[in-house]
Amino acid sequence: MKLTAVSCYLAFALVVSSTSAQQSAPTPSSSCQIHAVVFDGWQAQELANEWVKLTFVPQLGGRLMQVSFNGHPYLFVNQVYKGKYISPAEAAGRWINYGGDKIWPLPEGNDDEQHWTGASTPLDDGAYAFSILSQNNRCTVRLEGPPDPPTGLQYTREISIGSDSPEIFFHAITRNITGHSIAWSVQSVSQYDLSDASNPNHYNHDFWAYAPLNPRSSYLNGYHVRDGLANDPSFSVRDGLFRLNWRYLENEVWLDSTAGWIALVDGATHYAMVEKTRYIEGADYPDKASVIFYKNGPTVQLNAQGMPYLTSKNLEETPYYMEAELNSPMAVLAPGETYAMDSYWFPSRMSPDLKTVTDAGLVGRPLAAKNSAGKLELSGSFGVFFPGALKAYLYDEGGAETGEVSLQSVQPQDPVQLSQTITTTKSVARVSVHLIDSSGLDRGALGEVVVTGRDEGR
Repeated sequence: MKLTAVSCYLAFALVVSSTSAQQSAPTPSSSCQIHAVVFDGWQAQELANEWVKLTFVPQLGGRLMQVSFNGHPYLFVNQVYKGKYISPAEAAGRWINYGGDKIWPLPEGNDDEQHWTGASTPLDDGAYAFSILSQNNRCTVRLEGPPDPPTGLQYTREISIGSDSPEIFFHAITRNITGHSIAWSVQSVSQYDLSDASNPNHYNHDFWAYAPLNPRSSYLNGYHVRDGLANDPSFSVRDGLFRLNWRYLENEVWLDSTAGWIALVDGATHYAMVEKTRYIEGADYPDKASVIFYKNGPTVQLNAQGMPYLTSKNLEETPYYMEAELNSPMAVLAPGETYAMDSYWFPSRMSPDLKTVTDAGLVGRPLAAKNSAGKLELSGSFGVFFPGALKAYLYDEGGAETGEVSLQSVQPQDPVQLSQTITTTKSVARVSVHLIDSSGLDRGALGEVVVTGRDEGR
């Protein structure tokens, strides 16, 4: 991936909440756990609850190497480097791509000292110190990196899960270790595995990425192809969403999305991941990009005779993966100053018919409410972020609440198909369906609609 320069002053701190979870058949649990493990030949640390399992390899630049939800792994792990470590000194300017999830600085390039070359420096490939900040009801770990002289930065990540859901919280701290001011953006970089689960020599043809378009976008068509084919068949726009159906061609696309979320959906398994962060209105994002998707793959180049050719399709050199990237605004840091970028992930279930994301979950087939002879038929398909139950809130034409009805129990690891008929009065004009979590907290609406067919039976 490539990025150009942007410079502007902005001090900020993004603050969010968190929680998390793991395993195929969740059973009630009151705690999360942290323990040492061996992962693909590396010494690692595992953070887990009954829904999710997070595996860290501190030696590899503090990377989160794998996230599994209900037994389903999401992240790419480079087969070439499994069990290996190549120090920044040994890398000698190369970038060693182990895979997993990490943070790194923007803008990229070699224009000047305010650009990052992307090499395996201490920032990206140094050994990070691992420590446990809390465990039991909430588990939080810290990965503290070494100072990185080329950028003047030092990274620290605090990552946590709770014991009551699969939500994962990331708190990324950037410190200026120099004696002068520096300006950087920080980027969350998650590499998703695009190999076919049944045949790793093939790629997953049914993998999708989504981001809401900015209705006042600075980019043509709402997105900007920074590298690769401008008419890449992977890209489409529908219902206000940028949609990427992964194809094995190198490409990088930027979006100035203001919604603060992206979604990744594996159509073959219906496992999904939503990444969220807070968009700062009016802030200076690197070249306006708040979201970047990078597709690894071969690309068309010209040889010495000016003839086009396709670069390597060798999977060791060009493996199947895609980067989903959330950017912070640019921040100017005085000596010793820090700023924080907070983000959170929600694993869930969804098919590729995703329409939108709410605080409560993903929406596939939107909520519909039809009145038929005094009964209200509710339908829709969803993925939820928290375990609990759905509740319908009923309103009359004047907007007054006329009642509430408990619907079905739901779990994040199970796709939600709502098809339920409830008895109501004909005065119900509007319905909103909310997710109430297992502690009784209202997590927000999955949909709110006007009732159709209200004249029937009158």
